[in-house]
Amino acid sequence: MINAKDYFDIGIKFHGHKCPAMPLGLRAGAAAMNALGVERSQDKELVMVVETGNDHAAGCFVDGLMTVTGCTYGKSNIKKTYVGKMAFTLIDTKQQKAVRVQLKPEFFGKMLQSPFVQQRKQGVPPQDILANITDPLVEGVMNRAEEEFLAISPVFDYHFEKTKGTFDTDLCAACGERVFVHKLQNVDSKKICIPCAEKEK
Repeated sequence: MINAKDYFDIGIKFHGHKCPAMPLGLRAGAAAMNALGVERSQDKELVMVVETGNDHAAGCFVDGLMTVTGCTYGKSNIKKTYVGKMAFTLIDTKQQKAVRVQLKPEFFGKMLQSPFVQQRKQGVPPQDILANITDPLVEGVMNRAEEEFLAISPVFDYHFEKTKGTFDTDLCAACGERVFVHKLQNVDSKKICIPCAEKEK
C-alpha cells in the first residue's frame, strides 16, 4: 500500500511551498495507485491523464500527483487535457487497467471558501500565509478519510499502446542545431527543425 505521508516532505520540497492542494494530489495519487495495486512508476509503467488546466490550485494538485506516482513531464508519462477539472485517470500500462479519481465537488467547493484561498485571491503568496491558517488545512487533507473527499471509480480495462522512444538525431539544415529525427520537417528537400520550418512559411 502506498502511504501519501511518506511523500509529504519531498512533495513540499519539490513544490516549493506549503498549501492544501499539493497534499490533495498526494492523497489522490496514492488512492489511485492502491486501487490499481501498483508501485511508483520508475519508467513508464504508469501513465497519467490529468483533466486540470493552468488554474493555480490545479497546478499545485498536479505537483502532488507527480510526486507520489512518478508520472512526470520529463518521462513523458503524464499529460493534461485542460478541461478544468480536479480529476485524473491513472493507467497501469502492464496490466492495461485504469482508474479515474476526482475531488468530490462539495468538498472542493468548501476548500475554495477557506481563509487560505481568500488570501490567495487577494494576491498573498502562499509562502506568506500564516501557518495557523495553512497548517490545519494541510493536516486535515493528510488525515481525513478518502471517502470524505475522493470519488474513486471502479478499476476498468484501458487499451494503451506503448510508443517506442527514439535516440536518433540529425542536424537541422537551417540552424545547425541537433534535433530528434521524428521532429525534423522536409522543406524543399531539406531536413529542418520545427522553428525553422515555421520561419519558411
